[in-house]
Amino acid sequence: MMDSLVDVVDENGRKLGDDEIIDIMLMYLNAGHESSGHITMWATYFLQGHQEFFRKAKEEQEEILRRRPPTQKGLKLEEVRQMEYLSKVIDETMRLITFSLMVFREAKSDVNINGYLIPKGWKALVWFRSVHLDNEIYPNPKEFNPDRWNEVHKAGEFLPFGGGTRLCPGNDLAKLEISVFLHHFLLNY
Repeated sequence: MMDSLVDVVDENGRKLGDDEIIDIMLMYLNAGHESSGHITMWATYFLQGHQEFFRKAKEEQEEILRRRPPTQKGLKLEEVRQMEYLSKVIDETMRLITFSLMVFREAKSDVNINGYLIPKGWKALVWFRSVHLDNEIYPNPKEFNPDRWNEVHKAGEFLPFGGGTRLCPGNDLAKLEISVFLHHFLLNY
C-alpha cells in the first residue's frame, strides 16, 4: 500500500507529498481501529447472552493455553490460527453487526437482477446488511449462531470487508486484534 501511495500520480502529474501520505496512513489506522473495537464490543455482548457459545469459545482458548509451553510469554500468531471456533464467533458478529453499510459499484456489462436491468456503466448500491440478513442465505438471520459457520458459504454471501479487488486491506489486522482481545477476555472472565 505504501508503494502505491508513493507512486500514485494525479491527472496533472502531481505526486502525493509526505504529509498527505502520513494523513492517509493515519486515517486507515484510525478507521480500522474503530471498527475492530466496535465488533469486539458486540462479540462480548453476544457471548454474554449465549452461554453455550461462550462456553465453547472459552474451552477452545483454555485448550490453546494448555498446549502452550510453560516458557512461552504471550500469544503467538500460530495460536490465533488455531482459534477455529472463535473465528466463527467473530464472523457471526460481523454478519449481524455490519459496520460497513454499503458500497457503490459500476456495472461492467448489462446485468439483469430479479427482472431489473442495470445497464453497463450505471452505478449500483450494494447494501451489505441486506445480504447478511437474507433468510435464504442465513436461516433465522437475526439470531446469533456461530455454528452456522460450520458450513462453507459462497462468494458474495459474506461481505464485512467488501469483496474482490476492493477488499479492505486491514481485514486480517482487524480479525487479529479482535481475536487477541477475545482470547484474553474469555480466559479471564
